[in-house]
Amino acid sequence: MWEKIRVIFTIPELRQKILLTLLLLGIYRIGWQIPLPMIDQEKVLSAFSGSQSGLGQFIVAASVFSASNLQQATIFGLGIMPYISASIIFQLLGTVWKPLEELRKEGEAGRKKINEYTRYLTVFLCLVQSWFYVHWALGTGEGGLIAEEFLSGGNLNFGWQITAVLTMTCGTIFLMWLGEQIDEFGIGNGISLLIMAGILAQMPGALIGLFQNAELQLTGLESLGVETLLVLAFLFVAVVTGVVFITLGQRRIPTQSAKHVRGRRVYGGTRQYLPLRINQAGVMPIIFASSLLMIPYILFSSLSSWPALGSRTVATLAWLSHMFGRGTSFIYNVLYVVMIYFFCYFWTAITFNPKEMADNLKDHGTFIPGYRPGKRTADYLERVMVRITYVGAGFLALVAIVPTIISESMHVDYMVASFYGGTGLLIAVSVAFDLVQKIDSHLVMRNYRGLLEA
Repeated sequence: MWEKIRVIFTIPELRQKILLTLLLLGIYRIGWQIPLPMIDQEKVLSAFSGSQSGLGQFIVAASVFSASNLQQATIFGLGIMPYISASIIFQLLGTVWKPLEELRKEGEAGRKKINEYTRYLTVFLCLVQSWFYVHWALGTGEGGLIAEEFLSGGNLNFGWQITAVLTMTCGTIFLMWLGEQIDEFGIGNGISLLIMAGILAQMPGALIGLFQNAELQLTGLESLGVETLLVLAFLFVAVVTGVVFITLGQRRIPTQSAKHVRGRRVYGGTRQYLPLRINQAGVMPIIFASSLLMIPYILFSSLSSWPALGSRTVATLAWLSHMFGRGTSFIYNVLYVVMIYFFCYFWTAITFNPKEMADNLKDHGTFIPGYRPGKRTADYLERVMVRITYVGAGFLALVAIVPTIISESMHVDYMVASFYGGTGLLIAVSVAFDLVQKIDSHLVMRNYRGLLEA
């Protein structure tokens, strides 16, 4: 392995791409630590420690998969989530809105136009989200999260509010630009690498906190002893192995191309396969499900703090907020699994078009043995995709609730348990494989062995 790493850095072009990528990721990590000038960091730490409000818990959960740092209110606080949200919106609109669907079919020119619209929507989402965050910071706790020297009559000056909003918006736009520079001049997917860097950066602090609270002696599984640490290490290896297996898992549909006789030569007639990914939807179902399930929790938690609604109503709302709390009820876990299944099929139906794939096979003179080209092939591909999506959704549901199970059964902090499953682990593994494959393509092109070859 060390010999392969040495070979990587002996290729000038590949070495330059890797070093540039590391430099841009380092710039992201520096900006990730620079706070907004009007925010009191001590108030922020106290607000996010211990019991959290509905929006506070949502912010902590969303920061895992958005490369954001709203817990410390930095210039990169919004992360890259507004850009991801804008991209998802346009991807969904492209399947139901005819003008956008036609624009997608125009090739490179249409893609550039959609990217331009995506950037405009990203700016709008940044302005809205940062404005809501600033007003939430003003009303959180006693005196809010704003430093006393910036307050005038208990409120933040309107000019400073605009400054905070524009600063956080520019931070997200700069991150979007960093991601595009990595795509063009670096190696790997820039946006995904930024998210992965944000996830991995939280791991050392979580592990340090785990060992600080652990007792390095035999105490049983009821507390953080040696046995618990060994079980956690085994579970981490098992979950990562399962994620790798499902991420690379494919259902290979055999195909055969028609033979063409030109002169005295026969072309085609080769047997190949059509790969269908088991986890076609990726991490999107978990992101959608966890985000939507936080909405009723935030709503019921906010309403339960209004005494004017009456004691009985407040008690009912408090019970409902407990039912929708992350990992605190059986109902939450059941709804989480059901929504993951729903969004797996929903996202697969959007991104996978069996009719279009069948038409492409027909146009290229390729067919699936035993099925006629056209509608029969499309029906077969749809039937296969429905079956493998069920398996992929089941695996996603299992990985999504693993952090909750570990946190509740072993009394481990949820931030530590989140590294054993959920969105963060799936993103990290997927991005790592994508990065390795792109490095392998450079090595194979120069007649070297790939990183994963024996």
